[in-house]
Amino acid sequence: MQRKIIHIDMDAFFASVEQRDFPELRGKPVVVGGNSERGVIAAASYEARKFGVRSAMSSKVALRRCPHLIFQKHRFDVYKEVSQQIREIFYEYTDLVEPLSLDEAFLDVTDNKKGIESATVVAREIKQKIFEKTHLTASAGVSANKFLAKVASDQRKPNGIYIIKPKDVQAFVEQLPIEKFFGVGKKTAEKMHQLDIHKGKDLLRFDLPRLVHYFGKAGQYFFDIARGVDERPVRPNRERKSVGIENTFSKDLVDKQQIQLEISRLKEGLLKRLSKSGKLGKTLTLKVKFDNFEQITRSKTAEQTITDKLLDELCKELLEEAPLNRPIRLLGLTVSNFNFETETDALQLKIRFKDYDLER
Repeated sequence: MQRKIIHIDMDAFFASVEQRDFPELRGKPVVVGGNSERGVIAAASYEARKFGVRSAMSSKVALRRCPHLIFQKHRFDVYKEVSQQIREIFYEYTDLVEPLSLDEAFLDVTDNKKGIESATVVAREIKQKIFEKTHLTASAGVSANKFLAKVASDQRKPNGIYIIKPKDVQAFVEQLPIEKFFGVGKKTAEKMHQLDIHKGKDLLRFDLPRLVHYFGKAGQYFFDIARGVDERPVRPNRERKSVGIENTFSKDLVDKQQIQLEISRLKEGLLKRLSKSGKLGKTLTLKVKFDNFEQITRSKTAEQTITDKLLDELCKELLEEAPLNRPIRLLGLTVSNFNFETETDALQLKIRFKDYDLER
């Protein structure tokens, strides 16, 4: 049976919520994020995007591009509430919903609850219901697999819908710029350009062994999607693979005492997040970003799950091994390699931090 996959992507979600709730912001260049020297843009309205302002851009650069930019502080509690309203609409049609973030998700509507044969009709109904319930717009991509649906949803933003029919798949992929391929980041795109790969049709010149040689495990993925093939199922309730915390500092850290103090704060925050997630892992990763934006990571795996005392020991070892020879802009700690068989330690952490509120 031919699968019918929809990718729903809310349009400038955080910024659109702000413009919805504060009418005076409508039609103006709005961003969600901090306007400090070290601030980062979390979301940008389409009015701001006309000036070249994008999410993940530093606030400093954004202001240079748009001096009259309006900054709004994030309200994640509101965004989460709206996201839940949207997901309730998804579940009216299918239980096969795979959220990617607060503002986007895959839906498998091959065999949907309402018995609608056309995935395009389902997508249009969902878009309409989202607008009626939240007064926000969404874009939708409809096709036979996740890769195609994801790429399609970006074709007619904002408030658009794009369908890639099975008979059109190969022609669409062959003309698609490699930068538009889901899973191709900046560095991968640069490497592909060096290999004279600029569009999907260029990938077809490479057989599987060559792609694996150049791109490792991702070679199989690139080989498949160049042919419009993506067998990945829509996975509801995706299992979380890591829990982490990081902080970008208003001033670079330059001495050992400062670094140790910030690591202590991160450790406490990490333990609280682990307690809330109910998960414990065996691998700790230290992330360091220097003042020149160079980034390094160091990891250690223990024989047992990581709790208070062991976390202290591993942090000390990682700090000793990391070459901290420049001012530090960011520090982060992440626990992964979860132990799903033992819940006792996680429960103890949960009891210890039961009154902690991450949104505080």
